[in-house]
Amino acid sequence: MAKESTLTASDQMQDLLLESPGFPEFLLGLATLSASMAGADGQVTCTITVERDGGLSTVASSSEEGRRLDETQYSFGEGPCLTAARHQRLVWVPDLAGDERWSAYAEAAAQEGVRSVLAVPISTDASSRASLNCYAGTTSAFNEGTVVLLEQHAASMSRVLRIALRLHGADVHPEHLRAALKSRATVDAAVSLIMLQHRGGRDGALEILRLAAKSSNRKIHVIAQNIVRGAELPALPNDRV
Repeated sequence: MAKESTLTASDQMQDLLLESPGFPEFLLGLATLSASMAGADGQVTCTITVERDGGLSTVASSSEEGRRLDETQYSFGEGPCLTAARHQRLVWVPDLAGDERWSAYAEAAAQEGVRSVLAVPISTDASSRASLNCYAGTTSAFNEGTVVLLEQHAASMSRVLRIALRLHGADVHPEHLRAALKSRATVDAAVSLIMLQHRGGRDGALEILRLAAKSSNRKIHVIAQNIVRGAELPALPNDRV
């Protein structure tokens, strides 16, 4: 049964890679999917860190908070996510306040409301290292079942991520695209979730958002924000959803 679930996740990732208009959008879909797997209540933020050619980058985050938390680690040069990526080993911190390995980072993360962290290595290739990072605002937010699930998820992610990194060369996340992605991150996250739910393309997911906005007389980014937080799509004319 676990094998079937893993294959399904792999199929979803391949669909994202094929249908996403760019590499950042693909990675954003992976981060959003990971967050939904790690915390059903929506209180978990997930990011994907890639280190290549000596440079660290949060290439995707399910929320802007996650990007800040990753970049806090980069500024200290240490932390659970960097350890997971660089040493390719699982880092599970049930209570960040009680962990003495990264005291400076732990204090900074606590000020951001983080209480527990789970960082899972993602196997890539000799020229790059990566990890899936999960942050929660409560202690012991991740149990053994979640750890096993996300390890399987990272293993499935590995194959697709290796292909994507090779296809996209060194320009994984150029600054101008990163800035543009930041401004529309919520909409892209919602589009990724719709694509996964309905196994359709990006154009179809965007059309669903447009129709939902039109029928409910609300802005697209408002509907997208609700979807990312766990709400279902509004009812559409002719049962198109």
